[in-house]
Amino acid sequence: MATLTLTVGLPGSGKTSYARRLEEERGAVRLTPDVWMEALFNTNEVDGRRWVLESELLWGVAARVLTLGVDAILDYGCWSEEERELFRTRARDLGAQTEIVFLDPPFEVLWDRISRRNDNLPPGTFRITRDELMEYSARFYRPTEAELQRWDRRL
Repeated sequence: MATLTLTVGLPGSGKTSYARRLEEERGAVRLTPDVWMEALFNTNEVDGRRWVLESELLWGVAARVLTLGVDAILDYGCWSEEERELFRTRARDLGAQTEIVFLDPPFEVLWDRISRRNDNLPPGTFRITRDELMEYSARFYRPTEAELQRWDRRL
């Protein structure tokens, strides 16, 4: 049975590194919106286009992959419980297993990683200021134990 893995966390938490490792280990398909936003729109602005990309276009690819019996990794971040629940239930409706990876290092660790990344931005990533990271952190809804229990597995 195919598995949908959802990575959850703030920028700098290690989601993409973790997702890349799972992709290699499992022969899974990894879908990372930042890369697509840059390629399609030459930006990584968090706007309506990003939500359409994640919830429609990339989800469509993930759904097809899962129905073919291949694992899919949504390297999204998913800052709200509603977003996470949407992808969990969509995957379950397809008959796939669900797995959540919640990465939550302390703010100073996040900022250290991001400031180093800002010095030499890899393709598909974008500069984040400390103030932006603080704003993101305030908007991020961390999964509760009750929410995590609804997933088939958590890493």
